[in-house]
Amino acid sequence: MIWEQARVPVVVPVLKMMVMVCLAMSAMLFAERVYMGIVIVVVRLFGRKPEKRYKWEAFEDNNSSNSDVELGNARYPMLRWAQVYQLSIGAACGLSWPSDRIIIQVLDDSTDPLIKKLVESECKRWESKGINIKYEIRENRKGYKAGALKEGMKHSYVQLCDYVAIFDADFQPDPDFLTRTIPFLFHNPQIALVQARWKFVNADECLMTRMQEMSLDYHFIVEQEVGSSTYAFFGFNGTAGVWRLSALNEAGGWKDRTTVEDMDLAVRAGLKGWKFLYLGDLKVKNELPSTFKAYRYQQHRWSCGPANLFRKMAMEILRNKKVSMSKKVHVIYSFFFVRKIVAHVVTFLFYCVVLPATVLVPEVQVPKWGAVYIPSTITLLNAVGTPRSLHLLVFWILFENVMSMHRTKATIIGLLEAGRANEWVVTEKLGDALKTKSGGKAPRKPRVRIGERIHLLELGVGAYLFICGCYDLTFGKNQYFIYLFPQSLAFFVAGVGYIGVFVPNS
Repeated sequence: MIWEQARVPVVVPVLKMMVMVCLAMSAMLFAERVYMGIVIVVVRLFGRKPEKRYKWEAFEDNNSSNSDVELGNARYPMLRWAQVYQLSIGAACGLSWPSDRIIIQVLDDSTDPLIKKLVESECKRWESKGINIKYEIRENRKGYKAGALKEGMKHSYVQLCDYVAIFDADFQPDPDFLTRTIPFLFHNPQIALVQARWKFVNADECLMTRMQEMSLDYHFIVEQEVGSSTYAFFGFNGTAGVWRLSALNEAGGWKDRTTVEDMDLAVRAGLKGWKFLYLGDLKVKNELPSTFKAYRYQQHRWSCGPANLFRKMAMEILRNKKVSMSKKVHVIYSFFFVRKIVAHVVTFLFYCVVLPATVLVPEVQVPKWGAVYIPSTITLLNAVGTPRSLHLLVFWILFENVMSMHRTKATIIGLLEAGRANEWVVTEKLGDALKTKSGGKAPRKPRVRIGERIHLLELGVGAYLFICGCYDLTFGKNQYFIYLFPQSLAFFVAGVGYIGVFVPNS
């Protein structure tokens, strides 16, 4: 009786307003995706390669007849290679670059003494081979990655360098990485950053890593390519990139005010008028998180950080006088508002809350273009980046909707600068570690405590979607239950922890 009395005067108007807001956000996201889709098609058909748009000349080898013998290796710019932990040390030391023109700086702020010992011994091993490698440690993790990079900049030998290449622990570049990136910076003084693409070595490890590959491939193949090709702003990915040190310093250096120090730096450098270049055909091997717990923490940081940065920089961007109004609109509206806020919020709010609620309130109708056509088009446009996984499209949609709950929560925390806004949990990546520890043998099935797997938020949303699906199947006319039942099942599967590789705490 209470529901019947409140439905028409209260619930219906509120739900209609929410539907209108969600449709407006869907239209924004649709327009953004279609725009980028058109641009990427034009780039693929008629676009010029980076070597045609910017000056690029390889550095001559000492044995070349055209090389100046007196210059020796001085023709090569001085480089600093900043990284964290052990996996990429060997790749850094194997780069095709004169050893007297590069400083490899290993930044370690880990709290595990065993890790410190392993990394230090690895650095000493390479140092004994004549590699100019510096092992720098911190006794605290203040500022997290930004703090480590900021401390690394304080050493006197950094002043000898012109550029800095930044790689995280699990990134392993090919030997020709520097010879393909540095010429763009050397011959084009307006370029501050050259960003490479990520290649995932463990994408086939489980279904969850395949889903991640689909999302990240779209980011690199479409979003980054469009930003670079149109000379618009695009963000630094925090790793697999080379910065001009003068641009980095002019932008104010590393700041730890948010958990996305890479994006923070890129925005500040963009506001100074610097240009960025993305090389889509230059791929750097790295690893995806393969446990659901690690992926949730990563997505929290990647969603909360941009929203928090938007809160802190929106007025600074508007007041900037060095860039055009069109670039300001692009950064504020397209880059931040639509891609970093609307995309997360509308996915969860519309498809997991509002649309199911309309089943219970038949007075509120969602037009077919908003419920079917727009989401279908957006989904297809998102999937073009990974054609090998098109047969997994349905699973990807359901998984992304589950993750949108965590992204929406993180986005709100970032906008409000609530308790977990500056939380940083290192993303655990397994690689072949489990295989190595087990000596190549299949590990015994672990005994799992039920509390390690249960996620109440996912179970709660799954129950809500299941109830709505049952009501629609019994009384409804829109046949939304075709979507609601699979989506509720996806939330239930996530709620009991059957996603990704499971590693017990012991």
